[in-house]
Amino acid sequence: MATNGFQSNELGDLQQRLIFLKIGIFILIGLLVLRLWQLQIKEGPYYRELSQDNRTRSIVLRPARGLIYDRNGILLANNIPSFNLYVELNDVVSRDGLITTLVDLLAFDATDLSQRLQSQDSRTRIKIKGGLSLREATLIESHRLDLPGVVIQPEYQRNNPQGNYAAHVLGYIGAVSEKQLAQDQFSNLTPGSLVGQQGIERMYDGLLQGMPGRKLIEVDALGHEKQTLSVDSPQAGDDLYLTIDFRLQQLAEELLGKEAGAIVALDPNNGAVLALASQPGFDPNALSRGLPRSQWHTILQDPYHPLTNRAIQGLYPPGSTFKIVMATGALETNTIAPLDTVQCQGGYRLGNHLFRDWKASGHGTVNLSKALTHSCDVYFYKIGHRMGIDTIATYAHHFGLGEKTGIDLPSEQDGIVPSSEWKKQIYGEPWYPGETISVSIGQGFLTVTPIQMANVIATIANGGTRYTPHIMHSIRHRKLETIEEQVSPEGHLLTLQPNWIARIQEALVTVVTKGTAQQAKSAFVSIAGKTGTAQVVALQAKAEKEQPKAFQDHAWFVAYAPANAPRVAVAVVVEHMGHGGSIAAPLAKLFIEAFMQFYPNAQTTPFSVPTISLNSSLVITIAHA
Repeated sequence: MATNGFQSNELGDLQQRLIFLKIGIFILIGLLVLRLWQLQIKEGPYYRELSQDNRTRSIVLRPARGLIYDRNGILLANNIPSFNLYVELNDVVSRDGLITTLVDLLAFDATDLSQRLQSQDSRTRIKIKGGLSLREATLIESHRLDLPGVVIQPEYQRNNPQGNYAAHVLGYIGAVSEKQLAQDQFSNLTPGSLVGQQGIERMYDGLLQGMPGRKLIEVDALGHEKQTLSVDSPQAGDDLYLTIDFRLQQLAEELLGKEAGAIVALDPNNGAVLALASQPGFDPNALSRGLPRSQWHTILQDPYHPLTNRAIQGLYPPGSTFKIVMATGALETNTIAPLDTVQCQGGYRLGNHLFRDWKASGHGTVNLSKALTHSCDVYFYKIGHRMGIDTIATYAHHFGLGEKTGIDLPSEQDGIVPSSEWKKQIYGEPWYPGETISVSIGQGFLTVTPIQMANVIATIANGGTRYTPHIMHSIRHRKLETIEEQVSPEGHLLTLQPNWIARIQEALVTVVTKGTAQQAKSAFVSIAGKTGTAQVVALQAKAEKEQPKAFQDHAWFVAYAPANAPRVAVAVVVEHMGHGGSIAAPLAKLFIEAFMQFYPNAQTTPFSVPTISLNSSLVITIAHA
């Protein structure tokens, strides 16, 4: 009986355990069913999308940018094959591990790389290095199993075969920013697309950009390409032909050397830009290929501002070159007649202040021609006081000062032409007569750009027509295989009496032959021009040569040639180098003489459009290790 009781208890425990086991199994099955429902029904579309992404991937194929040539067919910007390193963040297992491996392999800056990777969306493909060498590409491929998400993609790399020359004209390219992506101009681009950031590259980015293509590929679990499923080829950008003559551009930059300044040369008969030099310059290839943040910050903090295009952005007092505008306004308003004379004894007193002439002993009896020839300050003090600031401002605006010239380059500055209303708006103060005296010789509040002063002298050279400076000459449309010549902007004829312009032209010739610009006198071409010495700060305690360079005057010279049939107009400014007659005038002379050697005949300078293949396909393969 005892045994039967024991067996009965044991059987009851077993049955109870089976009940618990069944309940557990049912709960487990329920959980599995619930999880399957969640994965397949509720979250099914999401995982199907991920699965598809893991199996296929759509890759943007960057098009080759259009080529850029000078007026003689010299290649200024092209594209070279390049290996670029990308990271598909969606495939990265450990960002910290990836950073460590890349630092070990390619000596990346760990901090910079970490910031770039951590700041990106997890499903973004980002470019982390361009222009990989074959050794670097092979090294990455040999460690591809340790680098999930890392992809080497062959693409075109922007290249300036002439190096640093014409850097400010051409500009550089860089990754499109979030701010740019929000603009209509870039609405069709994807993050990481390269766009023009300065110069011609930026101004005509829509033409140079081309149309991107797409490649559909199959990838493995590590994100590496297994096979190509389809390809939609990109369309290369259009080619541009500029009015720039590279030989003159190169000469202008070499004439400036290491000194900060600008040289601008225009065709006075249509406004075509022949050269537009700005120093110091920069390496457009280095910027287009991408710089570490530390190097980029170094460039931005450079006190000489190498990224500034001084030709169109540099703001300077024009000094005595402004006397051309003053003389024109004085004649047009009958403030003074050409033969009227003024006594210059070395200074002009207005109220309690004596405004000194640059020549302490004075120039004696001077008329308009002599005042321009020897740059007599007192003469222009007196006519400026008679004209008044608002009349001066009116004629300055006639010549395009105080406003952008409209040149087809971005970020042009407009300068300042002061007036009584301007001062009231800016400073809330009235205009004082003494301030007019300073403006009369190109000082005070007045500021201009070199391109503006080149346009002033070009306007005088051609007899009174102000053209819009332009750099674009023609476009070769890749898709249509046609060349479209750009129509030069129409000139604006100033309402100036021809006989007054002729008087000024004659005086500008004597500036070179007998006056302050005799160092610009050439043995085989007649040059007309005007010197200028723009004071940076008032210097009284020491002689100018004893002052720190940063306090010394800017040297100006504006000129055109040949004097009797102008074909080139030039503006030269060299910062903190002293007198225009001794510094800027000789540079202009050398430039003009070179122009005459390059173009000895009187006909319009020619253009050369080279014939090249329009095929822009890029095929590069890397053998997997």
